[in-house]
Order: sequence, then structure tokens, then C-alpha cells
Amino acid sequence: MSNLPTMTDLTRLTAAETAARIGRGEVSAQEVWDAYQARARALDPVVRAYLHLEPAEFAQVDSHPDPVSGYGAGGDGVPPVPASNVLAGVPYALKDNMSVAGVPMTCGSRILAGFVPPYNATVTRRLRAAGGRFMGKTNMDEFAMGSSCEHSAYFPTHNPWRLDLVPGGSSGGSAAAVAADMTAFALGSDTGGSVRQPAAFCGIVGLKPTYGLVSRYGLVAFASSLDQIGPLTKDVTDCALVLNLIAGHDPLDSTSVAGAAQDYRAALVPEVKGMRFGLPREYMGEGIQPGVRAAIERSVAALCEMGAIVEECSLPHTEYGVATYYIVAPAEASANLARFDGMRYGYRTPHAGDLRQTYDLTRSEGFGPEVKRRIMIGTYVLSAGYYDAYYLRAQKVRTLVQQDFAAAFERFDAIIGPTTPTTAFGLAAKIDDPLQMYLNDVFTLPVNLAGLPGLSIPCGLSDGLPVGLQLIGPHFGEPTLLRAAYALECALGVRNPKPPIQIPDVAKGGATV
Repeated sequence: MSNLPTMTDLTRLTAAETAARIGRGEVSAQEVWDAYQARARALDPVVRAYLHLEPAEFAQVDSHPDPVSGYGAGGDGVPPVPASNVLAGVPYALKDNMSVAGVPMTCGSRILAGFVPPYNATVTRRLRAAGGRFMGKTNMDEFAMGSSCEHSAYFPTHNPWRLDLVPGGSSGGSAAAVAADMTAFALGSDTGGSVRQPAAFCGIVGLKPTYGLVSRYGLVAFASSLDQIGPLTKDVTDCALVLNLIAGHDPLDSTSVAGAAQDYRAALVPEVKGMRFGLPREYMGEGIQPGVRAAIERSVAALCEMGAIVEECSLPHTEYGVATYYIVAPAEASANLARFDGMRYGYRTPHAGDLRQTYDLTRSEGFGPEVKRRIMIGTYVLSAGYYDAYYLRAQKVRTLVQQDFAAAFERFDAIIGPTTPTTAFGLAAKIDDPLQMYLNDVFTLPVNLAGLPGLSIPCGLSDGLPVGLQLIGPHFGEPTLLRAAYALECALGVRNPKPPIQIPDVAKGGATV
């Protein structure tokens, strides 16, 4: 498995570099596809990033109209974006909660076993219109509920930097696939940090866009007021490239905002002189791993050397973010997941004798323990007698969190801090302690509660493991975040870091690829 020099060279390129080489005729789209397919089939048995790896015969761009919306070449509608061929055959992967017509979708759950969506998500159509080639569906925590990719009903995903560590979640499969060069880029969904946290753990770039910037049509809902699709990429340039393609108004999504999309590649200027950054004291207090703190402090110093202004600030309601999120998100999930009843699609218990038993047994057998826990919490906080005490109060605290950020952005262009308090933790280390697992998202959850954009970039290593730096901006402030991230990427020299993946080999005892 170690004799892969040409394959490795091609797959280590970023999406932008790959598209440029294909465009210049230096390499063919088929050669790129074959390289990524070979690498994925060699590495995935140990990384376990994919739930479904697309065979070569389905790799070509789908020229048929979407059977539901009519979008697509030859359909009655119009493509969601011009067929620009920007991606020119670049392979991409999708988290397994985004629809691709004719491809199985499980959301990492047994309750959707056998389900094949009949339509494409808007992001799927947009990437295809740009010439992208679909690699496959990536593993995830069941229904996006988790921070380690261990809550998948099928298998846990491993971190390419160290296979005994988690890749983060819930978009752990997408992050691991990108970090291990098993796809050029991937999309994930972020409800409370599920793009940014795995990006930090796997040493890649992950963006949670402003709520409403990217269409959620075709994304299976977890918490509808929090969910947002975002890119996971090898560097900041790729992040801007992909955001250009997936951002924009969609009439099929009632929460999609018109007129908000911009040219994000134009923001990639390595210049931050005069920009003002706030460093919340709540993000640098107790519980921060020393190596994480040191990496953030080096990043702050780099910004100051480039002429930026970094000042301490306060987001006083940060400490209530976790509690607020774990009332609001489960409440919305308890309503959204009620549709999975075994009647129309997915798993249905073979043991029931009547309708009530069918509902009860289908859900008890089909949902995993973390999903059941959150459904029960959500149902409880919405129930009569408890609604005001829990859900209504949580929404009031959510408003306070939003006001904290609004006050900060009156002084600063962006907020800076760690994406996570620690680097990646061990597989099974927190699986039996939900509270400790939830606390890992303490710096990412408030961003979703406020509907803001958040961007995680690698900013160094701590004991050989990636550290993620998070930039938070005002609504539709993605250009500011990308500009600052690009400048930091250049200054810190951390662009596209590569993990030393060990592939088990009986004869050689392991080979690094």
C-alpha cells in the first residue's frame, strides 16, 4: 500500500491547484479521479471516513434534470448557478445528511437504512454545475448529534493524525477524508460546531457560514434554526472557492437570504493592517490546554506584527451557551425527527403487532442512544408545565448571547480565539460522559445561537496534534474572516499540513503515506 507516488502527488494538491492543472492540460480529470479513488480505497479501511464510496461509473457530472425541482441541464428550471466548470473535474465528498439523487443516505442512523433520496440537495446541484465529481458520502454522528463521530450507527471514524484519536464531529468523516487526502474537499453541516471542531482536530479549514447564506434544501434537519452547510477544505483559498459556489439565494429554502452572497476569493488579500480583533477572556480561561493556548498566543502575536490591533474583550454569557444550546437544539430535534416513524421510508420493525407498537419499536430499534437522549430532552422541555421554565428561558438567554456579539462587533472587525479547548481526544475517552463531550463545543455553540459566521483554521501543533484557531464575524462577514485567515495562513506557514498516516501492513509493520 506504500507504492503510491503519483497518486500521493496528485491528491496532495488543493482543489484550486487541481482545477488549474486540469485547466492547463497538465493532468486529466480522469487521472485525478483515479488517484483519489485509489487513495481512498487504500486508506479508508483504517480511517473509516466513508459510508458510501461512489464507483467510477457514476463519477461523471449528472446531466439529467433533478426529478423534484426540475433544476439541471435539460430540465424545465434553470441551474442554481451557471455551469462555470470552476471545479473542472475536482472530486468532492458530502456528509451523509445531504441528498444526492439515487445514492443511499443514512444520516449515520439505522432508521434510514435502505433510504435512497429521489432528489438532489441545492449544494449538490451547484457543485455539479461547477464541474465537480462526487466521490461519496462521509460518516457522521447519527443525525449530526455528536462531537466525535463515534455516535454513527455503523462505525467510528479515526483521526488521520493519530488513528487512536477521534476526528471530531459530527462532520468527522468529511474532515478525516479531506485531511487524509481522500477527497479534494468536502461539505459538512454545522449546528453547534460540527464543521469547525472536526476541522480543528484534523488540521484543515472549516467554515460555518452565516445562517441563511447557504441553502439547506436537501439537508436533513437536526435543529432548523441552527443548521448550516459549510465547506471543509485543505486551505483558505479552497474555502473561498467552494463558498463562492454554494452561497446564494435559493427559492426552495425559505430561510435563504437574497442578495447576501459575494465574491469571496476577492477577499484573499494577506493584509490585516488596521483591522481590530477582540480576544474574549472567556475563551482563554481555565480548561484551555497549554499547547492550545500557546498556539493562539502565537497567532495573536503574528496579527500584531502585521499591523492588526488585538484587544481583550468579554462575551459574558459564554458560560450559558452550552446549557442554552442543549435546550434549543434538542427541542427542535424532537419535532424534526418525529417524521421517522417507519411508515413511509427507512427502517420498520418486524416485531410490531399494531400501529403504536410499530412507532415505539421502530424508533427504539432504529435510533441510537445519543439521539434518543436528545429527543427525550427536547420533548421534556417543550412539554406542558416546563416550556416556560426551560425552552422560553433558553430563547431569552439566546438573545443575550446575540447581544454580546453585537456589542463586540461595535468595537471589532472579528473575534479571535481557540476553536476547541483541547486537541483531539482518544476514541472512547468521552463516549460515556455526555457532559464532557458537550463541553468540548463551548466556543463553537454560541456562534450558531447567534447565527454568525465562524471559521476554523490550523494555527500550529500541540504535542504533534493540530490546533484550530477560530475567527468569528458579524452577519455576512465572511470576507473579513477569509481575509484574516488568509493573512494568518501566510504568516504562520501552516497551509495544508499533512498528517503521518500509518497504514497497517502485515509484512512491513506499517507504512507512512
